[in-house]
Amino acid sequence: MTPDAHRRASDLLEGVPVPMLAVDGKTRTIGANRAAVALFGGGDLLNRPFVTVVRHPAVVAAVDWVLDPDRHPAPVPDPSLPALADGVVRLHAAILADGRDIAADITVARLPSPLGRGATIAVLDRSEAEEAEQMRRDFVANVSHELKTPLTAMIGFIETLRGPARDDARARDRFLDIMEREAARMNRLVSDLLSLSRVQAEERRRPSGQVDLALLLRGVLATMDPAAKAAGVTVETQGIAGSRRVPGDPDQLVQVFQNLIENALKYGGQGGYLGVSMRRIDHEPLLRGPAWAVEIRDRGEGIEGMHLPRLTERFYRVDTHRSRAQGGTGLGLAIVKHIVNRHRGRLRIDSAKGQGSAFTVILPEGVSRS
Repeated sequence: MTPDAHRRASDLLEGVPVPMLAVDGKTRTIGANRAAVALFGGGDLLNRPFVTVVRHPAVVAAVDWVLDPDRHPAPVPDPSLPALADGVVRLHAAILADGRDIAADITVARLPSPLGRGATIAVLDRSEAEEAEQMRRDFVANVSHELKTPLTAMIGFIETLRGPARDDARARDRFLDIMEREAARMNRLVSDLLSLSRVQAEERRRPSGQVDLALLLRGVLATMDPAAKAAGVTVETQGIAGSRRVPGDPDQLVQVFQNLIENALKYGGQGGYLGVSMRRIDHEPLLRGPAWAVEIRDRGEGIEGMHLPRLTERFYRVDTHRSRAQGGTGLGLAIVKHIVNRHRGRLRIDSAKGQGSAFTVILPEGVSRS
C-alpha cells in the first residue's frame, strides 16, 4: 500500500466515532483512529501483526476470511446478530484492551477498493451497557426480595387474625405491632429508593450553590442529639465552630451527615462515643486542590476489612439480621456515595474489627475541575 493510500486510510478511520483499525493484505495494522489508540492503551499500533493487537482467534479468523475468502473458511454467523452484506462479518467477542477484558461487538469489512487490499475492524465496547443491564437485574431482584419478605409476613398475620387469633386480644396486639414495624420498613425502603433515584438522576450535575459546612454540621448534630442521649453516647466535636463555605446542595449534604451519624449511633453506639471533626486539607491529590474533610468516628465493634470495599453497594449488609432489626434498608451508604460523587468529593472508610469505624467525607473547597 502506498503512503498516499495509508494517509487516506487514516483519514477514513478518523471520521468514524467508534474505535477502528485497518490492516493490509498481510494483516499488518496500517491505521488506527484516536478512539482505537485510547481503547488499546496508546502506544504504537501501526505496522504490527493484527494478532498482537486483538488476541482473539475468532476475530483473527474473521479478518483472514475477509482478506482471502477462497483460502479461509467462512465464519459461522451469530444468530443473535442481523445479517450483513457479503464480505462483512460481525461477531461478539470478549477481548483484552488496555489490560482489561471488554465485551465488544466487532465488525470486519473490506477496505474500499481505491485504498488497496485490506480490511477494517470496528470495535464497539459494550462492557458498560452490559454492566448496567446486570446492575438493573440485580437491583430488581434485590428490591423484590426486600419487599417480598415483609409482605409475606403481613399476609400470614392477616390470615391468622382472621382465623385462629380472631378473638385473641393479646395475639392481635402483638401481630399488629409486628405488622406496623414491617409496614414502616417497607415505607422506609420505598423512600430510600425514591431518594436514590433522585440522587442518581442529578449525579452528573454539579451543585450550583454554596453551603456553610460548619453550620450545617451543627444543625445535624442538634437534630440527632436526642437519639445520641437515648443511646447513651457522648458526642465530641472538633473544628466545626465558625463558618466554612463549600460548593454544595444543603439538603443533600444534610442527608449525608444524618445518615453517617445515625449509622454510628446504631452500629457503633455500644462504644459510648461519637466524634465529629472537620479539618482543612491544603492539597487533596485526588481532588487536585484544597478540601475540607469531615470525619464521623465511633468506638463500636468495627467492621472486618473484607466488607469495606462493598459497603456502598446497594443492599449490601455486613449483618443482614441486625441491619433489618435496626430498621436499615441497605441503601443508606449507596445514597451517601452518589451524593458525594455529585459534589466531586471522596468517601473514605476506615475500620477494623474491635477498633471502631471512621467515615470521612472529603469535599472540594472550590469548584473541582476533575
